[in-house]
Amino acid sequence: MFAARSIGQGTCMESISGTTLTPVHPTDRAVSRRPRLRLRTAAAGLGLAVVGSIGVAGAASAVSQASAASQLSAAGITWSSSGGCTDRNNSTCTSFEGIRQATIDGAKTLKSASGCGLNITGGTETGHATGTYSHSTGYKLDFSRTTCLTNWVHNTYTYIGLRSDGAAQYQSASGNIYADEGSHWDVLYYTCGC
Repeated sequence: MFAARSIGQGTCMESISGTTLTPVHPTDRAVSRRPRLRLRTAAAGLGLAVVGSIGVAGAASAVSQASAASQLSAAGITWSSSGGCTDRNNSTCTSFEGIRQATIDGAKTLKSASGCGLNITGGTETGHATGTYSHSTGYKLDFSRTTCLTNWVHNTYTYIGLRSDGAAQYQSASGNIYADEGSHWDVLYYTCGC
């Protein structure tokens, strides 16, 4: 499944993996009158293979550590780690490599809507539970548990019960889920709303 965006006179189709499908220019009809698609892999230099289906563009697209850090910093959101690092393969780091744009946008929306200072303590680094909607797939962030954020979640979102590990869960109107893990909030961003 692809999502198309108009860019000037062309159309761009993107995927979660960074693979981009773009139509060959309409005047390039040497072989066929039908528009052809050319596969261009932005991650080719990383040695990544394109396997399986290609996802939807836009907010679902994964972003780099540098892009995520820049966007979060510009929004006044901080991050920290016990290791003082950003290596995705080190569980003592806080990494944003491969995080979804919708997750970054969700954090920015939470910051502006709540007025709370936000500090991220967990991103896409190893060491979290795995699954479709997990830290490693770019759907989750951990935030330091502060009085401001806790009050915002309790007073704004709907309590939906306990998670299997006993964490109290709250759901926002946009469908995102906030789980109170004691020392921090584990937030699952399905959408870019807070």
